[in-house]
Amino acid sequence: MTDTRTSATARAVTAGAVMLAWVALLWVLEGIDVATGNSLDTYGVSPREPAELADVVPAAFLHGSWEHVASNSVPLLVLGFIAALGGIRRFAAVVLVVVVTSGLGVWLTAPPDTVTLGASGVVFGLLGYLLVRGFVDRRPLDIVVGVVVAAVYGSLLWGVLPTDSGISWQGHLFGLIGGVAAAFLLRRPRRPRDPGRVTV
Repeated sequence: MTDTRTSATARAVTAGAVMLAWVALLWVLEGIDVATGNSLDTYGVSPREPAELADVVPAAFLHGSWEHVASNSVPLLVLGFIAALGGIRRFAAVVLVVVVTSGLGVWLTAPPDTVTLGASGVVFGLLGYLLVRGFVDRRPLDIVVGVVVAAVYGSLLWGVLPTDSGISWQGHLFGLIGGVAAAFLLRRPRRPRDPGRVTV
C-alpha cells in the first residue's frame, strides 16, 4: 500500500511539474513575442501554404496576446495535469497526436489570409481525450474522471462551432478530434481474465 501511495504521489508531482513548466513557457514566449514586436507570430499557421506545415508544432505554443495566453493557461494546466497522471510518455504521445491533428486541420480548412496560433487546440484535445479515455480503456476510475471533466469543462465544446470569426473553431474541432483519436490509438491493452474462474 505504501509503495502504491508513493508511486501515485511521484506521478502527481511529476505531472504538476511538467504542466507548470509548460504554462510558464507559454508566458515566457508571449513575453518574448511582445518585447520583439510580435515577431513570433510568424510561426503561426497560414492555411494551405506548404512552407507553413513546419509551423504546425510551434504554433501550439504561441499566442496573440496576454489575454489569449491567460485564457488558455488554467484549462491547459488542469486538463494537462489530469492527463499526465497516466504517465508522462503516454501524455507526450497524446499531446503530439493532438498538436499535429489540430495543426493540420487548421492548415487544411482555415480561411485564407489568416494566421492561427495558440494552445486552445491542445486544450480541446485533452478535453476530448479525457472524456473518452475511460470508455476506451474500460477503466471505471477514468470514466468517473471523464464525467467530472465533462461537468466542469463540457461547456467548452461550444467552441467547436463557428460562432466567432476571431476564434479558430477549426483548431478547436480538430484538436478535439485529435484527442479522441489519441484515446483509441494509445488505448491500454486489456488484462486477460483468469481462466480458472470460468462459469457457465
